[in-house]
Amino acid sequence: MAFCAYDLIGDASMTGVLVLLRHGQSTWNELNLFTGWHDVGLTKRGELEARRAGETMLAEGLHFDLVFTSLLARAIETNRIALETMGLNDIEVRRDWRLNERHYGALQGLDKKATAEKYGQEQTNLWRRSYDIAPPPVDETSPEHPRNDPRYRHIAPRDLPDTECLLDVVTRVVPFYTQTISPELARDKNVLITAHGNSLRALVMYLENLSPAQIAEFNIPTGVPRRYEFTRQLKVSSVTYLGDPEAIARATQEVAEQSRSEKH
Repeated sequence: MAFCAYDLIGDASMTGVLVLLRHGQSTWNELNLFTGWHDVGLTKRGELEARRAGETMLAEGLHFDLVFTSLLARAIETNRIALETMGLNDIEVRRDWRLNERHYGALQGLDKKATAEKYGQEQTNLWRRSYDIAPPPVDETSPEHPRNDPRYRHIAPRDLPDTECLLDVVTRVVPFYTQTISPELARDKNVLITAHGNSLRALVMYLENLSPAQIAEFNIPTGVPRRYEFTRQLKVSSVTYLGDPEAIARATQEVAEQSRSEKH
């Protein structure tokens, strides 16, 4: 399942195609810091990953009618580079906060290794990988709280998180998908979603009907497009990562190793 195609239902695609793309490596990924909703750019490696993702999708003959991304710069920039590489400079791009990464609460900006040393590896792993245990909340006066970011001024304060577990991300991502994205697929539009590890894991959990235990072990490599085809009833008929299988396997293993160490 890491990189090979597989059929979930077996019917040929009868709707638009969906591709999920995790942003390339960010500067805080490189520094091993909890990032969450903190806005950072891409590293040179991240830019290269975005460009290669565009090259891969172009080689696959993909063309998108509509694109969704988060409000965070690393996803926006990955999306821009990938689309420019494909020659899709004029395509409609919709940005929405519900595709943002999981908010890491009071952990945002902290070094991951130092956090494990302070709170213990077991507790830190619970905050990072459990389905329904969130880190400590960030104070409302902190610049890390989205209430203090003008980009989120149009959102009801009660909807803005001070911390999140994966369940919380599922709660905001899945309704956005079912209400906004899946109707476009039903109209035979090809859709690209460029987002983040946890917002995409939340969507994968829904699309592939994975359990909390299964999604805890599921890792999405950066810059590797994941393609879905659907039946007319919008049930997943097939799913596969796009690109060189050996390179995808290495990238997926790298993410898996990070999730089991202080370097996630």
